[in-house]
Amino acid sequence: MVAADPVHDGIPCMLMRGGTSKGAYFLAGDVPVDPLEREDLLLRVMGSPDPKQIDGLGGAHPLTSKVAIISRSVDPDLDIDYLFLQVVVDQPTVSTTQTCGNLLAGVGPFAVERGLVPAGDPTTKVRIRLVNTGDVATAVFATPGGRPDYDGDAAIDGVPGTACPIDLEMAAGDKPLLPTGNVVDEIAGHRATLVDNGMPVVLLQADEFGVSGDETPEELESRPDLRRAVEEIRLEAGRLMGLGEVARQTVPKMFLLSPPRHGGVVGTRGFIPARVHSSIGVLMAASVAAGVSMPGAVGSEFARIPEEGPFHIEHPTGSFPARVHVDRGDDGVWRGTSTSLRTARKIFDGRVFPRPRL
Repeated sequence: MVAADPVHDGIPCMLMRGGTSKGAYFLAGDVPVDPLEREDLLLRVMGSPDPKQIDGLGGAHPLTSKVAIISRSVDPDLDIDYLFLQVVVDQPTVSTTQTCGNLLAGVGPFAVERGLVPAGDPTTKVRIRLVNTGDVATAVFATPGGRPDYDGDAAIDGVPGTACPIDLEMAAGDKPLLPTGNVVDEIAGHRATLVDNGMPVVLLQADEFGVSGDETPEELESRPDLRRAVEEIRLEAGRLMGLGEVARQTVPKMFLLSPPRHGGVVGTRGFIPARVHSSIGVLMAASVAAGVSMPGAVGSEFARIPEEGPFHIEHPTGSFPARVHVDRGDDGVWRGTSTSLRTARKIFDGRVFPRPRL
């Protein structure tokens, strides 16, 4: 139930790390249904718009300015509905145009913590509808004694230490991998592969932009010429992918691809879209892996595709083991599925008090 006076009474909230992101998790009944009222509230909760988000929960970076809203699913064949919201750090904007595979890792444990799904012993399986995209995911995680276990031996690049593994399987149904139907499109004089295997991304060849592929995120962010060139392509790619006007959206994500340096499939530097990702998101990795698997796609000429096992997608802080399956149907349409191993951790559970006003 939405608090009558959230400023004074607070709102039930759980802060969780999901994968390589961190976000605030809410039950749907605890936040307004009206999108404009909900947007206003979440901006005040996270402390946006402010580059430091000093007056809210946000961590001054897109990876730590995220929200998950959870409810029992309206689909009788599924357990949970998961709505993802990206709260822009320095603008009064809350985007629902994409989903987040990292926060997805925390959805199952949160649902058990809040009593939406009964816990199994020793594991629990939760079937999740991703409201933003219509995709369906299945999460399997340990619940010994009927409680989520956040301790374990699974390690993922971009997160210190180890934690309990969470297996995620994504099914995109009949949605095509290539929104334009083309393996390669030309945008602003550059070859681009536009692909969506759970996350809309644009694949570009790094050396066309004077990027070798071993730069730090800070080095790339310091190049205004590069950022302008990538954004020009992103705006046109969004239109071609059917996303409409994306100037104020956080999709598509932009990836500069280079030959792998550390035994992986391909090297990546990802613009998400204004900041450069310090690692790579779950669904971003799945889309990159699916993209370079298609003959003729950007990056396919130097990608080292494994005969079996995961696609290790290299990023600034390590690599991500994406597990994808891509095939071309009799109708000539490319389709894909993905599985991944993630971890999550409950950081705090209590009440959050939003700023009185923007």
